[in-house]
Amino acid sequence: MTVFEQKGYQIYVVGGGLRDFLLAKETNNWDFTTNALPENILQIFPDGFYHNKYGTVTVRINDELYEVTPFRKESQYLDYRHPEKIEWADAIEEDLSRRDFTVNAMAYDGKRLIDLFEGRKHLREKLIVAVGDPDIRFTEDALRLLRAIRFSAQLGFSIEGKTQDSIKKNSALITKIAWERIRDELIKILSSGHPAKAIFLMHETELLKYILPELDQSFLIPQKSPKRHHIYDAGTHMVMSLKHCPSKNPITRLAALLHDVGKAATFHKDAQSGLITFYNHEVVGERIAKEIAQRLKLSNKDKNKFVKLVKYHQFTVSEIITDKVVRRFIREIGKENIQDMLDLRTGDRIGSGAAPTSWRFELFKKRLIDVQKEPFKITDLKIDGNDIMKKLSLKPGPKVGIVLKQIFQQVVEKKLANDRKTLLNYLQTLH
Repeated sequence: MTVFEQKGYQIYVVGGGLRDFLLAKETNNWDFTTNALPENILQIFPDGFYHNKYGTVTVRINDELYEVTPFRKESQYLDYRHPEKIEWADAIEEDLSRRDFTVNAMAYDGKRLIDLFEGRKHLREKLIVAVGDPDIRFTEDALRLLRAIRFSAQLGFSIEGKTQDSIKKNSALITKIAWERIRDELIKILSSGHPAKAIFLMHETELLKYILPELDQSFLIPQKSPKRHHIYDAGTHMVMSLKHCPSKNPITRLAALLHDVGKAATFHKDAQSGLITFYNHEVVGERIAKEIAQRLKLSNKDKNKFVKLVKYHQFTVSEIITDKVVRRFIREIGKENIQDMLDLRTGDRIGSGAAPTSWRFELFKKRLIDVQKEPFKITDLKIDGNDIMKKLSLKPGPKVGIVLKQIFQQVVEKKLANDRKTLLNYLQTLH
């Protein structure tokens, strides 16, 4: 900033970095705006690079990258996302007036804070407020509908009444936005400190019916019935499961949010007893989860994790299940997903009105640990084909595989310990 000022230019810190600084939060995202044009910025910092139509120049200082953008004003938005034309503005005031929310529409030059829209007041009041007319802000860029909720979730703020009313009024405009952008905002919401509050807000403002309609309709599905522990409708239950899910992983949280998404299609209420059932809802849920993953354009890795967690969330924790059943459970969900599944079940329990755990659940967790000490596949054995060939004087061939399978079966049936010395001694008996 000192270098720009020495060259006779105005320069300000703006955006999220300034907002977080004023909130005494740590930030690594410093953005600047200036009355210098891109070619002027490159004259000052010849090593910078200019790579977009918005005039942003990336400047490197001491191996750190900083984005510097000229003051801008924007013309008509035709696609509800991008301005038709970018023009350079003469004053910082013009630049700030085009920004989305008041808490993001302040500027600081190192000496004074420019705050035209009471952004600092709204920081103190913990409010997300649109700059100027919210209808104009949201029709300019419909992604702002979801960004308002994301900022609310990340900062723990409420959304000001007029701004929230406008989100609901303009909610259908979110369909103009690419799914990749919606996914990115949703992942940030799920990664925030207040994801459940954000999902309830999406439901209230009707954004949810365009983004996750399967979840939205679940709020109409009752669950309270004789012989059932649920205290919420299906939609509220899933959001409360998200709220109480211990995992910070956004994909695990997404699975917690949607684990019962198959209940709307499998709802049945017995006319005589009033008993509500959702038979095979996890089977239907798996299919719906795949559709949602496709829609949100999740990576294959994230899709596989998400679908598995939804598909197998109904796992049994009875004290009478066999080790074989426990091993199959681990094989089905993958060792890497065990803790995520346990976290989902914890959220599911609390979100149903139950205690976070039970003696059966704790016993199941212990058995998961104990069973994993045993081999699951032949390659987990403490000996291999080379040992067999050496001990039995065999050449490479089918016989080696037959012996390995025989030993593996003995270990699975606990007739032999999976200990190298024990297994080598057993090989001696096969001579």
